[in-house]
Amino acid sequence: MNILKTTFLMTLMTVLLVVAGQALGGQNGAMFAFVFALAMNGFSYWFSDKIVLKMYRAKPVTKDEAPMVYSIVSELVQKTNMPMPKVYVIDNQTPNAFATGRNPAHAAVAVTTGIVSLLNREELTGVLAHELSHVRHRDILIGTIAATAAGAISMLANMAQWAMLFGGFGRSNDRDEGGGGFIGALAMMILAPIAAMLIQMAISRSREFEADAGAARMTGNPQGLVSALRKLQEGNKRIPMKANPATAHMFIVSPLSAGGVASLFSTHPPMDERISRLEGMVYGR
Repeated sequence: MNILKTTFLMTLMTVLLVVAGQALGGQNGAMFAFVFALAMNGFSYWFSDKIVLKMYRAKPVTKDEAPMVYSIVSELVQKTNMPMPKVYVIDNQTPNAFATGRNPAHAAVAVTTGIVSLLNREELTGVLAHELSHVRHRDILIGTIAATAAGAISMLANMAQWAMLFGGFGRSNDRDEGGGGFIGALAMMILAPIAAMLIQMAISRSREFEADAGAARMTGNPQGLVSALRKLQEGNKRIPMKANPATAHMFIVSPLSAGGVASLFSTHPPMDERISRLEGMVYGR
């Protein structure tokens, strides 16, 4: 069900990108939006992992430098017949973790020093299984494409705003359509970026649920991840991380606080719902 939902949302994002391009710049705008998105996706596919790891000053470690993390990852990939990813540690007391890389053969798993000191082995196994599930399902690629498309739509809207500011946008449409083209473009400038962000968040949430379930199946112990998520939720409240919003969707728990209306734009589903689904796997609900 989550796979179908993700496919639908990715298709919807692509359609929105082309429609926004056409509304803001006609047929040429639609073509520009499509080509621009392809270029951004290509760049993100090849270089996003290096950028993110450098952004958080992640340091590659060996099994001697991070024995527990390294041994857990090694055991999990052997169990699932996956390639061994590179292991990184981030010197940060906020307990969190993420995975990155364009495919399972070029993946990396990063953990903070805070998460290693906070969780026991059973809990850390659940967290690392969650991240390896993202790698296995190629969620990093999906998330990158969704984020890039959302960024392209926002950039198109910004370009249209500048064009309108200098009086070069929508005049021909006004003559041909009595102002209807101008009004439609104005509405698209406001609504398209919001819609793109909501779709991106929905895709991210769907993949988080699937990674939780994948981790539970991989370890055979949903309760380990449940316990970890509870600790991580409290740990991130106690020691917030200065994280870039563009990378928030990568972490196992959101490093950004969001409540009320702002929660609509959260990259992660409510923690209570994640825990409830995992406990349903434990008790067969």
